Amino acid sequence: MESLRLGKSGLQVSRICLGMMTYGDRAWREWMLDEDEARPFVVRAFEHGINFFDTADMYSLGKSEEITGKLLAEVAPRDEYVLATKVFFQMKDKPNAGGLSRKHIMDSIDASLRRLNTDYVDLYQIHRWDYHTPIEETMEALHDVVKAGKARYIGASSMHAWQFAKAQYTATLHGWTRFISMQNHYNLLYREEEREMIPQCLDMGVGLIPWSPLARGTLTRPRLANTTLRSQTDQYRSGYEASINWSVVDQVEEVAKQRGVPQSQVALAWLLHKPGVVAPIIGASKLHQLDDLAEATHLSLSGEELTVLEKDYQLQAINGHD
Repeated sequence: MESLRLGKSGLQVSRICLGMMTYGDRAWREWMLDEDEARPFVVRAFEHGINFFDTADMYSLGKSEEITGKLLAEVAPRDEYVLATKVFFQMKDKPNAGGLSRKHIMDSIDASLRRLNTDYVDLYQIHRWDYHTPIEETMEALHDVVKAGKARYIGASSMHAWQFAKAQYTATLHGWTRFISMQNHYNLLYREEEREMIPQCLDMGVGLIPWSPLARGTLTRPRLANTTLRSQTDQYRSGYEASINWSVVDQVEEVAKQRGVPQSQVALAWLLHKPGVVAPIIGASKLHQLDDLAEATHLSLSGEELTVLEKDYQLQAINGHD
């Protein structure tokens, strides 16, 4: 699998990142896979040339990090994969157990490293914007995490473009570490990031690693077959299902039929064609899903196909920043 540099940094990552949220504790989400069930996916990812893995402290309240660290250590030496995790969400019902204060960041990086059983993460990301902590406090704390050797790079996730610009400017002003990546909500059904965030990232040389590239699975099946355990129980998916533009799903189905490939490959290939996109973060609960998505890196869509896939897009409310 091809590798690209993440933005203007020197860090090289595979064109696909395996998201590890699926692997954790069923007490957190009933569609989770446990450690033994997750192991084949990590092995298969390496077989496909995937070297980039993303998790977060809040996934299964730490269990995902534990599984991620253990399985990666079983499969490859530490210097052969890129490991990313995130910080922000409340980990327990106590003061200072969430957000982007200096205290929470410093406590959280150490807790994540313990769960991941590693000395450092390659990419430490803020999971959301903290409206209650001065951005100067957050950026200085992240800089200190990097200087302490606990993270090689820092990245951000869904927020408004003005917020990202403020964070980058603050870091530049003080000589602190800047973000090299943006993990944003971006797929054929949600393209609002094309208005401000993506042009800004292109201008700044920030690499895009979109989450939910298949719209929580909506783009992988015909509209009449769009029911799974996850779709029935995923609170986030149910939150935007009413706004789904099914004609876009129909176009994905039609292009997939003409190509003789799964819909998931077409949806992911479209994203891989977009400027600035380095490595969409995929989820897989079945091995054939991982195989199909790995093949998407070899699927070249024509200009006509790209036009067909994009033509029915409709304006969406901002989604994914909270």
